[in-house]
Amino acid sequence: MFQIPRGTRDFTPDEMEKRRYVEEVMRGIFKKFGYREIQTPTFETLELFTAKSGQTIVDELYSFADKGGRELALRPELTAPVIRFYVDSLQMEPKPLKLFYFGNCYRYDRPQKGRYREFTQAGCEIIGTDTPEAYAELVAMAYTLLKTVGVKDLKLKIGNLNILSAIFKKLNLSKDQQKYIIPLIDKGLFEDLFSALREFGIKSEDANQLLKILETADIKVIENFIKNDTAIKKELDELKKFANLLEKSFKINDYQIQISIVRGLDYYRGLVFEIEAPSLGAEKQLCGGGAYELISQFGGKESPSAGFAIGFDRTIVALESENYKFTKPQIDAYVIPLNVDIIDKAMDIVQNLRERGFSIDMDLLRRDVSKSLKYASSINAKKTIIIGPKEIEQNSVTIRDMESGKQELVKIKDIFK
Repeated sequence: MFQIPRGTRDFTPDEMEKRRYVEEVMRGIFKKFGYREIQTPTFETLELFTAKSGQTIVDELYSFADKGGRELALRPELTAPVIRFYVDSLQMEPKPLKLFYFGNCYRYDRPQKGRYREFTQAGCEIIGTDTPEAYAELVAMAYTLLKTVGVKDLKLKIGNLNILSAIFKKLNLSKDQQKYIIPLIDKGLFEDLFSALREFGIKSEDANQLLKILETADIKVIENFIKNDTAIKKELDELKKFANLLEKSFKINDYQIQISIVRGLDYYRGLVFEIEAPSLGAEKQLCGGGAYELISQFGGKESPSAGFAIGFDRTIVALESENYKFTKPQIDAYVIPLNVDIIDKAMDIVQNLRERGFSIDMDLLRRDVSKSLKYASSINAKKTIIIGPKEIEQNSVTIRDMESGKQELVKIKDIFK
């Protein structure tokens, strides 16, 4: 007996209905914001992902050499393939270029709740603009996607890596020192961070001020620290414009400024954000993104770019954890022929109704009426269409409403008129 590979899943028809519902809602929101769908290959050259994330990512990949000896990898995420696609084929397209996508991704990771080795990612990229209004629209779209899908409890956190980098520069922290403390910031290990800063020769007063900035949601705390630093002041002004648009234009007030969001300083620049679902516990992040620089790294002419990725599978887990009531799919009717001689006529009726746009199923096991009605109920049929010798004589069918149990004799030509 064959076993399903670890970290992968089979999906039942009911589970697929949930997944298609979430995908259709998200696709509709992307389109409302002017984004257009693209698709990239399931596997790419290994170098594409090591160029973006470094050689350390190789251990997390499903990588292999093909029969021609080419080093390939199943995609672990979709931003790198999309930027590769952009550099290959889309650089001359009118800007801003708004792209969205859905796709399966693969990571050799330890499976746990909401985290799998094969998973689905939804996301988008906007290329060619870095205005506050573009960023506000991007973040608002991410928030709207998750709210419209049905997740009630969300926490939106917004940071700015340019501000954090400028603060590091003000504290005279070297690149190596920054690389050491960034993971501490990311994990919220602020006691260890304080100790590290003191070892680097940072004054206690300045170290405490950095911790205060990382823990606060108040922009004024940052303003008091930077004083006359024009570089940070410019970034703060942009952040304020962005926040003002988020509140006034998109009516999103439930957010938190959090400078401790780092998301990898290697290619992210400026705005970064995360959206969490507290109901998921430790693995609570549903969405993450921000502004980044990757195009020149992939051989293209650098252009402002930003985007986000949504954990599609984790979004469904979040909905289930909040006891979201997914709509149970229904079919319009289930057709029951009462004997073998009527099957041909029943099939004609079934096909006619399908051609008219109705969703129709039919008994294919030649069961009796009671078993057929029971099955019709199990597949959530709105009505059953019963066809027997008496109905055929009258060129009619008996239509039974599955909710009320009421039945009526209807001419075949008048079914669902």
